[in-house]
Amino acid sequence: MHAPVLVLKDSLKRESGSKVHHANIQASKAVADIIRTTLGPRSMLKMLLDAAGGIVVTNDGNAILRELDVAHPAAKSMIELSRTQDEEVGDGTTSVIVLAGEMLHVAEAFIDKNYHPTVICRAYNKALEDAVAVLDKIAMTVDVKDRATMLGLVKSCIGTKFTSQFGDLIADLAIDATTTAGVELGQGLREVDIKKYIKVEKIPGGQLEDSKVLRGVMFNKDVVAPGKMRRKIINPRIMLLDCPLEYKKGENQTNAELLREEDWSVLLKMEEEYIENLCMQILKFKPDLVITEKGLSDLACHYFSKAGVSAIRRLRKTDNNRIAKACGAVIVNRPDELQESDIGTGAGLFEVRKIGDEFFAFIVDCKDPKACTVLLRGASKDLLNEVERNLQDAMSVARNIVKNPKLVPGGGATELTVSAMLKQKSSSIEGIEKWPYEAAAIAFEAIPRTLAQNCGVNVIRTMTALQGKHANGENAWIGIDGNTGEITDMKERKIWDSYTVKAQAFKTAIEAACMLLRIDDIVSGIKKKQAPGAGGPSKPQIDQEGDADNENMIPE
Repeated sequence: MHAPVLVLKDSLKRESGSKVHHANIQASKAVADIIRTTLGPRSMLKMLLDAAGGIVVTNDGNAILRELDVAHPAAKSMIELSRTQDEEVGDGTTSVIVLAGEMLHVAEAFIDKNYHPTVICRAYNKALEDAVAVLDKIAMTVDVKDRATMLGLVKSCIGTKFTSQFGDLIADLAIDATTTAGVELGQGLREVDIKKYIKVEKIPGGQLEDSKVLRGVMFNKDVVAPGKMRRKIINPRIMLLDCPLEYKKGENQTNAELLREEDWSVLLKMEEEYIENLCMQILKFKPDLVITEKGLSDLACHYFSKAGVSAIRRLRKTDNNRIAKACGAVIVNRPDELQESDIGTGAGLFEVRKIGDEFFAFIVDCKDPKACTVLLRGASKDLLNEVERNLQDAMSVARNIVKNPKLVPGGGATELTVSAMLKQKSSSIEGIEKWPYEAAAIAFEAIPRTLAQNCGVNVIRTMTALQGKHANGENAWIGIDGNTGEITDMKERKIWDSYTVKAQAFKTAIEAACMLLRIDDIVSGIKKKQAPGAGGPSKPQIDQEGDADNENMIPE
């Protein structure tokens, strides 16, 4: 018998074979179980303490998983799932995890029976194709202009969230914001850039009912010289600059030797004249409000206030872009290049208000704003954070519908229909793939089942009743009303889901499940080689006798 050959270092731990599959499946199920209770309108909240000691109270799947620190690699990739879902479509972060966990759970039985993982994956992918086909079949188109439908839709999507108790409030805000900031791409398509052009300002104090969508922009700044400049201007002419209105100092230290005393005053005079020129160039256009992203010197401020022009300085670039979108101005980089067309006249009102103990500048009542600010008020910071997260979800949903106006039933009805159709199809599938395919069909039932669990109704009875209704793939709109747990028609209850969200959730979940099933080896404990200037991971070194006296042989 030869001595065993050691390929890996002693410090590395290697697991392989079915052990890994089981570990991965356990880990993913654990992640799914954490957020399982947050699905549906009767959901529980999770309270997380982060490192800084702050608290996050939420039931948004993504927000919860983002805060968690997970050790197991499979669980980490599950968490990535909800992140992609959140970035892609903004809603359905919880369902994606629950679904993926369930897919892996049903696969466990097959791995015990020594099915090859690729067989299971093949069956799953087939099931995914068929599921998306079923989705296409039951989807119905919606009229984006019809406000009531949109409201019902957004409401049912955020009905599972904490703010649903405030009625239509958040849904209204979301629809207002997205319809304002929508840009027509032509061919009836619309693009809404939530991140860039919809700003959410949270100001503690007041009541949630005071929240509103401003037809314009607000930002946390005051005019430069509050006493001298006007704080309220009706129909202002707004000029946006991206350059400093002060004398440009040298980048690095510059020494100027002055021999005569007069030269010093000449130098100062030149600086003053430079600024005066700048200001005169700007005042030629008779703006009422000058906003710059950079500094604004006292002297410039003096010229402006003499001319009765309000000025705001050091504004964030993103805010400046929003103002440009809202009032139709163009951001100018050098005062020399100003044109009449660069001045924004679209705003109806500029005013500085004091909210709490801070000053906020409002540029509102714009004619045709392409950017807007959602002003959220509420009792506490935590409440506001949660409302903001819900608003993000609601806006994403509104955006998805604007982009792809198709609806599928909510309340688990979609999943049940898909499941029933897949069960029917599975009988026509030949060979060994039939069983995993059928299992995938059953896995889709996880969503309605979880909904039923969270309502606290008798799960088994509800599920059998639902399966009976869906058995032949008919009445696709029967699902669970998440509030009462009754079995109802989703069309009457106005419980919808966006097609984009559902399709994305199915794809993400199944692809992730396949990926985790394909892993058959985990090597952990790999140390980074810290060689100076080594680009990329270095190859494992095999020591010959020749260089055995190398330094890396001697353990430090």
